[in-house]
Amino acid sequence: MATEATNGDGGGKPLYARVRATLVERIKSGAWRPGQLIPNEFDVAAEFGVSQGTARKALDALAADGLLVRRQGKGTFVVEHTAADVLFRFFQLQDHAGRQIKPASPPASAERMPATREARAALALDRGADVVVIHRLRYHGKAPIITETITLPDDLFSALAGRTDLPNTLYDLFQKRFGVLVTRADERITPALATATQAADLGVPVGSPLLKIERVAFGLDDRPIEWRVSFCNVSDGHYFARLK
Repeated sequence: MATEATNGDGGGKPLYARVRATLVERIKSGAWRPGQLIPNEFDVAAEFGVSQGTARKALDALAADGLLVRRQGKGTFVVEHTAADVLFRFFQLQDHAGRQIKPASPPASAERMPATREARAALALDRGADVVVIHRLRYHGKAPIITETITLPDDLFSALAGRTDLPNTLYDLFQKRFGVLVTRADERITPALATATQAADLGVPVGSPLLKIERVAFGLDDRPIEWRVSFCNVSDGHYFARLK
């Protein structure tokens, strides 16, 4: 049990950070399940022998990191990725009227293959590592709008290889099936010109302007768990981000 008197221990970490680290382990281990109501700050303070303020700071840090969600009048819950939540949080395309584009995709297939040099760099993998690769086409209404390639570490997601029924969103599947929670994602956006393959997928002329979005998503331990490269036809829309 950590106590207020042990502030100098723990490698110099503030006490709230050590409480936070222990609570993160409960989420990682599955002791706290997605959507589960967790103890309040009074109970956390009593368990760890810390002040209510320290417990609140630890819980606030977890909420700020997107690991917990507070619901007015109900309590604090472990975040649970749902298909709707994933589309809202991780797809930032809008039409010209400012409405969010929530692209849909038919079931996709996955295959195992040796990691390319680019995949190893993006996912911090060793030479000789395998990956699971998913190619999919996303639609807005009936029009194809995104062609993308998703690359995953085989040691985490080997069970996906060979499947032909992968759903429209994956992060909810990662959490519920594999216990892997996506906590953040870094995106790099650059212009691109449609190749012959991309043009055929998206129904545009070769050389049409596209938006290339390269994403690396990270898990609880800050390990990169997904490398996604998307080519988007945004002739009828734009990429939107709100900075806070």
